[in-house]
Amino acid sequence: MSMFTRSRKTLLAAIVGGCMGLSVLPVQAMEHLHILIPGGAGGGWDSTARGVGEALQSSGLVTTVSYENQSGGGGGKAIAQMIESADQKAADTLMINSTPIVIRTLAGIYPQGFRDLTPIAATLGDFAAIVVRKDSPYKTFSEMAAAYNKDPRSIKVSGGSARGSMDHLVAAMMFKAAGGDAKQLRYVAYDAGGEAMAGLLSGETHALSTGFSEALTMAAAGEVRILVMSGDDRNPAAPDVPTMKDLGYDMSFVNWRGFFASPGISQEQKDEYINTLKSMYGTDAWKTVRDRNGWLELFRSDADFTRFLEAQEKELSGVMKELGFLL
Repeated sequence: MSMFTRSRKTLLAAIVGGCMGLSVLPVQAMEHLHILIPGGAGGGWDSTARGVGEALQSSGLVTTVSYENQSGGGGGKAIAQMIESADQKAADTLMINSTPIVIRTLAGIYPQGFRDLTPIAATLGDFAAIVVRKDSPYKTFSEMAAAYNKDPRSIKVSGGSARGSMDHLVAAMMFKAAGGDAKQLRYVAYDAGGEAMAGLLSGETHALSTGFSEALTMAAAGEVRILVMSGDDRNPAAPDVPTMKDLGYDMSFVNWRGFFASPGISQEQKDEYINTLKSMYGTDAWKTVRDRNGWLELFRSDADFTRFLEAQEKELSGVMKELGFLL
């Protein structure tokens, strides 16, 4: 078992344990919440922001929720906006983000990172998936891995983010776990998930590395098949999709998604955000959104969330160095 897998399991156990024993304080409904999304429509950040917003508003925890898609710099533009306009945004704005805020800061893509914001809470997890066209000759990931191991250059994998990003790292980890040379992966970077999907459907690539929840949406449309996902166990939303471990490969991965506020907000504001998100877990509206997207409930807030981010930064740094993405 790799160091990455061991440490990831430890982190997940801590988060899931915290969520199961969640103590929720009564909260008064927030009048308004504005969610800043660091990318375009249709991606994981967008679907998470709108799903959480739907649950908060439908359950009455927030009266109105608004959204703002702010593309640019792989998500860095939105981070800069949160920091530069802190005074105006501190009252009612949260930014959605996920594992890439750690990866892209390590890679030097972001000049600012989670330490320059106010971490509020990690709220959910999404697994990774490898997707192929419905008419692909590869019926299983094992078949694709065998072709890759024979000739790594024969397989092109698309992703909705840059080289060295999470889509790239996870695909490399998957092929490495199956016995391949991760550094030989032909990764084709697209600006967003929709463009990466178009590249797959047009035949420009053989597979797509994406989030499991996005893969479910694509598969429901009838255009693609999901070969494998990265959870420790199969997901009830798609019980026929095997995990890497089902196929005999010692690899798992989960991408947390959570919320950040502007720097300098008060503890009172921070507590209001945290308690509102905590309260969401017990609502029927949240359960509907969660099950529809195949999300895993994860919760880590305030200082615990910061410690989690620091631990993830350390483990991902090791993985990126091992795969040649960092010196």
